[in-house]
Amino acid sequence: MAEGLVDGRVPRSAPADGSRQPGEPSGHFFGQVSAVADAVLYEGYLLYPYRRSSPKNRARWQFGVLFPRDWAEAGGPVSPGVSGSADSWYQQTECLVRVERPGAVLRVRVRYLQMQHKQVEDAAGQPVESLTCDDGTVHLTFEEAVPRERDLAVPLAEGAHRFAVGSPSGTDTETLPDGAGRIVRRREESAASTALEIERAGEDLLRLRVRTAHEGRTADPDAPRDHALRHALIATHTLLAAEGAVFVSLIDPGQGRQEAARSCRNDFTFPVLGGAPPAVSPADGSVSALLLSSPIILPDHPQVAPESPGDLHDAGEIDEILTLRTMLLTDQEKREARATDPRAAEILDRVDTMPPEVLGRLHGAIRSLKPAANRPAWWQEGADEGLSPATDTVLVGAVRVGGGSAVRLRPRGRGADAQDMFLAGRTATVAAVFHDVDGSTHLAVTVDDDPAAELHGWYGRFHYFRPDEVEPLGGTDVPDPVTAQEPPTGPTPSEA
Repeated sequence: MAEGLVDGRVPRSAPADGSRQPGEPSGHFFGQVSAVADAVLYEGYLLYPYRRSSPKNRARWQFGVLFPRDWAEAGGPVSPGVSGSADSWYQQTECLVRVERPGAVLRVRVRYLQMQHKQVEDAAGQPVESLTCDDGTVHLTFEEAVPRERDLAVPLAEGAHRFAVGSPSGTDTETLPDGAGRIVRRREESAASTALEIERAGEDLLRLRVRTAHEGRTADPDAPRDHALRHALIATHTLLAAEGAVFVSLIDPGQGRQEAARSCRNDFTFPVLGGAPPAVSPADGSVSALLLSSPIILPDHPQVAPESPGDLHDAGEIDEILTLRTMLLTDQEKREARATDPRAAEILDRVDTMPPEVLGRLHGAIRSLKPAANRPAWWQEGADEGLSPATDTVLVGAVRVGGGSAVRLRPRGRGADAQDMFLAGRTATVAAVFHDVDGSTHLAVTVDDDPAAELHGWYGRFHYFRPDEVEPLGGTDVPDPVTAQEPPTGPTPSEA
């Protein structure tokens, strides 16, 4: 098994099975997905304006976070689902692989961030929030993160394997010039392991199950999230590469494999094919020798736009807008951003020295031109196996709730979306009952005292809550369907 840092500062050891030799490039087997995987690893790490003082940079680490189990379940068992934005203690990937020749090999790489507390101390050794050296350089106390990865290579045959993926505690000290003070970086232990199971799923198919679980405990299950993060695995995701075999898409499995694909259970992550997309759409399902299982739901063959010159840690935003806004930061703001984190300094250096032709490419690109006429609607009311959000109902306790029902919002105290917590105790009106791709049920609601409630209802911008997060108010006027529908539990989604 190979392990080590992935930022190049510390050399990695070679795996015992010889799958990677000393000095071999980090992305040898996973090079085609490394850019996307790095974007997943650092998504939301530090957001514009990249300053410590910015409120959005005080609530970080939102995807693929695996906590000690006693902390994650202090308020009750976690609710499985594909959403990686829900706090959990484990992450499970199930996928299908088709072996094409004897001697096939499977390579597994688990990647995550380990929190590292950067504490600035003055010349007397006292902790301080900020320190300015004689040359004007500012140093700020901040929460950094160290990228970690663990590798395993095994024959692609039925069986079970387990390997440790955690990281030890550690302390690094950096002395500042002229005796101004020092920077102490501390990391707490993260105990975790990954279990790999390979089983038969059909005549020519194997099912892979990769389950990464936190195995440590916290001293205080009721500690704030910021404290529990010190022992967590952050932005956890899994890369798989096959030699002599191909992975079958769960999105487009092809004829004869739909049932096997539907039976795959993915918790807090979802696997998609990696590498470049095929030039011609496959006739019978999509396959690839690479797979990325990400806590952020992606399409098959995700790609980083070639026009993008570097990561801005906010893939949901437009590069050109973020670049222009970063250019307009004041000198004082840029000074704070540089002192916050080295990755923020890298972004500022890239933006401040960006050639005009590179900035021009960010304005937009046309990949292809295809006729838009006669395209079928992606979904129609009542067309999806009889589902009809506007008229469907769901049982909440003994009350049937559906479109038009009055409810009081009661989001979960732990694991709920931050936006939902602001609405706790407010009354709302149910607009529809929706069913997620992972089998969960959610109520789309408009808040009664929202001045824009009518407008939100008109163009379909709702808040979403699980049935166990609402309290029915009085009776209901919705029709009673023939078959009662029991709500499965699922993750709390963010506001649409």
